[in-house]
Amino acid sequence: MPPALNIKKMNQDIEKNQPADFSCQDPDPEETQEWVDSFDYLLQEIGRDRAAFILHRLHEAMEKTGPPLPSLVTTPYLNTIPPDSQFSYPGNIAVEKRIRCLVRWNAMAMVVRANRVCPGIGGHISTFGSLSMLLDVGFNHFFRGPENGSSGDQVYFQGHASPGIYARAFLEGRLSEKQLDNFRRELQPEGGLSSYPHPWLMPEFWQFPTVSMGLGPLMGIYQARFNRYLHQRGLLNTSDSKVWVFVGDGETDETESMGSLTLPAREKLDNLIFVVNCNLQRLDGPVRGNGKIIQELESAFRGAGWNVIKVIWGKDWDPLLENDHQGLLRKRMGEVVDGWYQKYSAE
Repeated sequence: MPPALNIKKMNQDIEKNQPADFSCQDPDPEETQEWVDSFDYLLQEIGRDRAAFILHRLHEAMEKTGPPLPSLVTTPYLNTIPPDSQFSYPGNIAVEKRIRCLVRWNAMAMVVRANRVCPGIGGHISTFGSLSMLLDVGFNHFFRGPENGSSGDQVYFQGHASPGIYARAFLEGRLSEKQLDNFRRELQPEGGLSSYPHPWLMPEFWQFPTVSMGLGPLMGIYQARFNRYLHQRGLLNTSDSKVWVFVGDGETDETESMGSLTLPAREKLDNLIFVVNCNLQRLDGPVRGNGKIIQELESAFRGAGWNVIKVIWGKDWDPLLENDHQGLLRKRMGEVVDGWYQKYSAE
């Protein structure tokens, strides 16, 4: 007969192997602060390498003798770069905001006018609404065209944000009002605009096709790899070229979007930048109503070897977080699921 099961011992073993719970309030903030101060001293006086080595050894000791540590592939639900480490903004915030508002208005007006002429033709407004500042900063301060012997940057735009790209091009004089009136009717005799980025339909405007089946992220990865190939073999100077990929959080559920995520880290493609627009909403509802898509994506990208920078909260939150001495606000930010964040913003 098999030996009788010692249920009590099994429960003790299970409890011992449960990850430590850090969600509760700190029972001894003074002791915790002493540890933090000691680490700060180590970091400042001895250096980052030594501090990282000691943390690694502590982690090993904890794995051997203590309960399993929780996953370390995610960071707190806060901005990665603290306010005191941020650079001064290089542009005129007021002027850029004014231009951004005009572009957003034109994007919305274009979609509305197109649907009045052809009811049901569709078009996306909220995608660009959530992405406009990211694109605005990119256009004004980062994206570079091919000039002076440089091959320039390649940008894979989030496809559903195309109304905003058209609206900005109209403001720059690159598109006519008649073309905007024919949004999603590019075959009109007087010209029009395609629904999404596609060089076959608009070869003088779009460089890469996106939207369909997660093609943007996948092609962006291999574009960055091909740029590195060209440079290393002396075929083309792409040393200053960056590949920018704008992708929505709902789009990351498409297999092709995340299918080659380990390749850039393996090939050390520091010429590739993904910008994931986490507005928490996909076409058919919340992306993760009962979870946190930002944390999930951070763990996936960091686990694949990427450097992840999170930008979640605007500067108006900085004074509140600075005065959160007991960490209750930070704790609550990490607890609330995306569905509730959407409810808060709607109400």
